[in-house]
Amino acid sequence: MQAVGIVIPLTLILFTCLIIWRACDGFEIASKYIGRNLSDGVRGGTINAISSSLPELFTTLIALFVLQEEDGFAIGIGTTAGSALFNGMIIPAACILTVVGTVIASQRIVSVNVSTKVVLRDGLSLILCNLILVLLINGTKLHWWHGCILMFLYIAYFTIMLATMSRTSGTSTPASSADPEDDEAAPRGLISITLYWVSLGPLLDLESMFIQEKHRQQITKETWNGWPLLLTSASIIAAACWLLVEACRWLGSGEGNISCPNYELFGQTFRGLGMPTMFVAVIFASMATSVPDTVMSIRDARSGDYDDAVANALGSNIFDICFALGFPLFLYTICYGPITMDETVAQQSAELRLILLLLTILGFLVYYLGKRITTPSGVRCVTMGRTKAITLLVIYVAFATYIVCLGAQMTWATTISDGLKQLLTLISPTGA
Repeated sequence: MQAVGIVIPLTLILFTCLIIWRACDGFEIASKYIGRNLSDGVRGGTINAISSSLPELFTTLIALFVLQEEDGFAIGIGTTAGSALFNGMIIPAACILTVVGTVIASQRIVSVNVSTKVVLRDGLSLILCNLILVLLINGTKLHWWHGCILMFLYIAYFTIMLATMSRTSGTSTPASSADPEDDEAAPRGLISITLYWVSLGPLLDLESMFIQEKHRQQITKETWNGWPLLLTSASIIAAACWLLVEACRWLGSGEGNISCPNYELFGQTFRGLGMPTMFVAVIFASMATSVPDTVMSIRDARSGDYDDAVANALGSNIFDICFALGFPLFLYTICYGPITMDETVAQQSAELRLILLLLTILGFLVYYLGKRITTPSGVRCVTMGRTKAITLLVIYVAFATYIVCLGAQMTWATTISDGLKQLLTLISPTGA
């Protein structure tokens, strides 16, 4: 019953994706209020990035404490690494393609202008964090201090962001005076109505529960408290992430997955793709948990906040790699002692981290290289158009294809894997 065994977890993953999508609306409204006094770029890289990256944190926490040891860490590293690549490639591309081609103030937008400072600050910080991740976590044992170092990296990044915060308006130019929420006032069309009801839209309309007359409420109003809405959204997403962890475990089950050869549901035995759980998490869990980042960045881009749109994507990656992985690792090892991984899982984890580092560097070069302009306010910007968007999409598709083919043990994929192992030995001789 492999076909049914694959369809069930895929359906569950889609459902959790929709739930996270609905709940992230509350995230956006609450985080905008909480970060109302931060400048453009800083808000996206801190408040927005943290709130929209909670799904990755919850997924890693739940995976470690439910599945235990190496299986939990496999899903955790797969989710955080896959989400980091999704955020770095798909989200900026989606923002660019959403904005480019639209007509604002009788002018057709042909590119998105992002502050060079934001690209350099967040891009280089992300590369540094990835490099430390590759060098730090090696071998088959993980200890509490691994998590401490990762958390310290994010605290340092967060502190630097706040210390260097500039209250200048930057390069953001509102693209439209329309309220983006007006587009979601009511579902339009058959597909929208279906998604609205399947994602429990009437029950998860959190804004109307916490904000009266939500379409006329200004989130900057001092009398409104955004924390209850943020915490409620986080709780709903935590529940969805628990389902997501189970779905990933089921989808990876089969003869190729030693730790989970099959799964039982309703008294029946099913088997999935037979892939390592880590590879399943890299593709499917990362996409589901990246929904808040995607929605938030696209809305920022539509309103002209290009710095925040890009800073949210890159800042979310730093949060994913440092805190969403570091905190669960620290908490679990404090409670249960060091995590001991199988040699195969440790090797897969090391290769995945190396791929993340290499593709992050490649993505940074795509961002940074190319035409630059200086805005009337004197801000130096890098332009990002369709060519860069398509390049980022191609990079991610190539990565996803490689992961799937490696899970299927295809010759060309295993050849690349062997090359990565040799490179990893040069970078980190004591690594897995």
